[in-house]
Amino acid sequence: MHGSTLPFCARTLEIDAEAETVRIVAALRAQLRGPLRKRGLVLGLSGGIDSSVCAALAAKAVGAANVFCLYMPENDSDPESLRLGQLVARTFGLEGVVEDIGPALEAMGCYERRDGFIREVVPDYGPGWSSKIVIASPLTTSGYNISSLVVQSPDGKVQKHRLPAPVYLGIVAATNMKQRTRKQFEYYHADRLNHAVVGTPNRLEYDQGFFVKNGDGAADVKPIAHLYKSQVYQLAEHLGVPEEVRRRPPTTDTYSLAQTQEEFYFALPYDKMDLCLYGLDNGIPAAEVARAVSLSEEQVGFVWTDIASKRKVARYLHLPPQLVEPAQHPS
Repeated sequence: MHGSTLPFCARTLEIDAEAETVRIVAALRAQLRGPLRKRGLVLGLSGGIDSSVCAALAAKAVGAANVFCLYMPENDSDPESLRLGQLVARTFGLEGVVEDIGPALEAMGCYERRDGFIREVVPDYGPGWSSKIVIASPLTTSGYNISSLVVQSPDGKVQKHRLPAPVYLGIVAATNMKQRTRKQFEYYHADRLNHAVVGTPNRLEYDQGFFVKNGDGAADVKPIAHLYKSQVYQLAEHLGVPEEVRRRPPTTDTYSLAQTQEEFYFALPYDKMDLCLYGLDNGIPAAEVARAVSLSEEQVGFVWTDIASKRKVARYLHLPPQLVEPAQHPS
């Protein structure tokens, strides 16, 4: 890390992948034997890098026979997510099952509630249309988060609209049903098998609140939450995660229009965000960070402002239920 004579750069985040694998595997085994008292692990496989690395680590920790994977597509999912998730399971010899959550989401009104809010801005929105929410880069908004709705009509015409706060909140609230429904299935299978549920956020996501409370934020273990995303990629190569997965750009796979994580939440691509976050947390001067990520010092300041803003959001997401007084015996 930065204690060496190397200048601050991407190499600052290089890790000993084998040693880190051993450390995480040991922690998972201790957590299962100790406080959790479970015999195996359940996780959702999305075809993304984070869940794929967690699947590989789980297999090393408890053996492939004690890891159960779920593929949970819905009406807006990219078919590639299912294909790549199943590829990862085959690579590590893991059992898995498809739980299509689309019918459950339809029954709860997820799609219709979302579309109703969208129609407050785009009255013609309906069958054949697609959409996503995007966020303006803090590099162009002086650190402020400004969200917009992008829609595509059946004839391919794309429109972009600023979102009133109630509409934004309504779309997000309806969409969050997807993550919460997936977690219901994960805990169903975990209860059935006496397994623990694996959460798959990396450090960027965990720190910045890029998860849904009681949705993908719910888990019994989170084995890579301390790792920057670039470090997760290092582990992926070491563990033998398929190259197709390692090459796939990080996506949300949540909205009906293709959407990158930078469009929806993060200020920069993950490799630059990693360095900005590390620099902020470790007192690296803005000038050094700016050189490492090819930005100006002022732009690094905007990114740091954005990080602070998102940490305020994350504070609530990490909170347990608030009590009037402690209600559990300390033993």
